[in-house]
Parts: sequence; C-alpha cells; structure tokens
Amino acid sequence: GWTGEIRGRVVCDVCGDSSLGPEDHVLEGAEVAVLCITKSGEVLNYQAFTDAKGIYTVAETMPESDRWDACLARPISSFHEHCTRLGGGSSGIKFSYNHPSGYSHAVRTFVYQPVNVPTYC
Repeated sequence: GWTGEIRGRVVCDVCGDSSLGPEDHVLEGAEVAVLCITKSGEVLNYQAFTDAKGIYTVAETMPESDRWDACLARPISSFHEHCTRLGGGSSGIKFSYNHPSGYSHAVRTFVYQPVNVPTYC
C-alpha cells in the first residue's frame, strides 16, 4: 500500500502583523478541511482538528493505484473566542502529491487574527 500524510499548524497572530512572535499562540481545536483527488479521479474529503500544539494531521494508507494525486488544505474555523478572523493569504493551499509512500507533506501555517488587537501590540 501507499501511505500519505498531510500535516500543518494553525496559529493566532495576536497583533495581526503577519509575523509570528512571542505574543502569538497556537490554536487548539481549530478545524481544517483537506480535499484530495486520487490518481483514479475520486474525490476524498477529510476533516481535521488541531491538537494542543496547534497541529493537525491527515494520514491514510491506500492501494498505489488509488493514491492521492493533488490535495487542497483550507482552514474552516477557529474555536478560540478572541481569534476567529482568518489572516490574509491563509484561504487555502493546493499541492500535488507525487511522492513515494510514507511521505509527509507539511502545509504552510494557517493564521487567524483577533477581531480586536490587544493594546500591548
């Protein structure tokens, strides 16, 4: 069989400055949707939630003939009460999956920003 894995992080950009600093923190329980198209043309939908380190993972083992060809990862929601606005450029990432079995594809970090920027920023 062929095994593919997709992994990424979701972070709260507290100051909304599009750079990650010490005041920023990971978002636990953020929802991410991953849509993959297999070599045979089948569309597979995955739903993932971030853990305490802000990391989500989607992994599956399947026959080589049915393996992922391309995937799209996109953030769905953040359950953090102060950090729910999706940062610019975080709408979704599409990538091809022409890698040998067991390869882990790390997706660029998805960023949420607070509705009201704290005064210490």
